Amino acid sequence: FFFKQKTAYEIYQCDWSSDVCSSDLALVLAHPGHELRCYHWFEQARPLVYVLTDGSGHHGTSRLGSTTTLLRAVGATRGSIYGRFPDRVLYQALLGQDDALFQALASELAEGLLRAEIDYVVADNADAYNPNHDVCRLLTNAAVGRANEQRSVPIQSYEFSLVGAPDACPAELSDSAVWLRLDDAALERKLAAAHGYPELAGEVAAALAQAGRDAFRTECLRPVTTSLPPEVTTGVPFYEQYGEARVKGQTYKEVVRRFHVARVAQALGLPAVMFALQNVPC
Repeated sequence: FFFKQKTAYEIYQCDWSSDVCSSDLALVLAHPGHELRCYHWFEQARPLVYVLTDGSGHHGTSRLGSTTTLLRAVGATRGSIYGRFPDRVLYQALLGQDDALFQALASELAEGLLRAEIDYVVADNADAYNPNHDVCRLLTNAAVGRANEQRSVPIQSYEFSLVGAPDACPAELSDSAVWLRLDDAALERKLAAAHGYPELAGEVAAALAQAGRDAFRTECLRPVTTSLPPEVTTGVPFYEQYGEARVKGQTYKEVVRRFHVARVAQALGLPAVMFALQNVPC
């Protein structure tokens, strides 16, 4: 529920009779609570929801129950992967280069999309903020690709921002993105859902204090492209900086690096070269 300065694009109201708002839909999240970023779409679409982790972070306390409450409230459905791992387990899988685990997750997700005859998938974007966000995007890309090999009409894939402005969208994708402009009643429902999520109370309060209520009146679902954002593939990811500070403070023993995430891309048959690395350690 983070926010940076809002960008200016013409905003369109989503037509709820259009495919991405009314077909067989899936939502894939790295962490419970991310559905708040696209809550209006979530409450209207009532998608099949996959959540990789329980959102416990380094604190060890699951927040999956709050997301389950929201699913029940809007009538959404749980997928087969739903808070399966504590965050630390996926971090260890990254550090341990557990290719088999990530390959199995991509296969299970692909099978679930096929079984449910999903036409549109909406998922977290890769943002270099948390490695599990980036892994979620890679798993979704791989699963959609595998599912599409068995479909005559391909699944369409969209993403939304987790860090930064809710309406963040590259100019070249603006015309093909799905824009949702919330009326007052929809905004009130979205904010009520956010305030009713106790594990994210601090983040919600900080975001609203910084950006104001109207910043969250817009939701943008961007079509997924074959490339990742430059902040994901170059420079020092925030999660590396955060991890180094935690290691220095003796909270973590080891830092998840970009090459660990690139290794997942490689294991899933996605181009690790997108990470601008000279090689991926074996």
